Amino acid sequence: MEQGRRGLLTLDELPVGVKARVVRLEAGTRALRRLAEMGLTPGSIVEVVMDYGGPILVRVRGTVIAVGRGMARKVVVEPIE
Repeated sequence: MEQGRRGLLTLDELPVGVKARVVRLEAGTRALRRLAEMGLTPGSIVEVVMDYGGPILVRVRGTVIAVGRGMARKVVVEPIE
């Protein structure tokens, strides 16, 4: 797990089974809206539950969602110890 940006990762870099807090979203207006609709907002706790190279399955707010890699790269997270 490479932790550049002082311990921060993007969602696509987060290993399976590791919980993290969403720190910020690096996206334009449309993508911000879509991420918010999926429950991915700053402060949300997320956990990658499956990552086989395609869309990433992420648990957020009690629901498992599929997030495409491009969208996942826009979500900056901080792993929770």
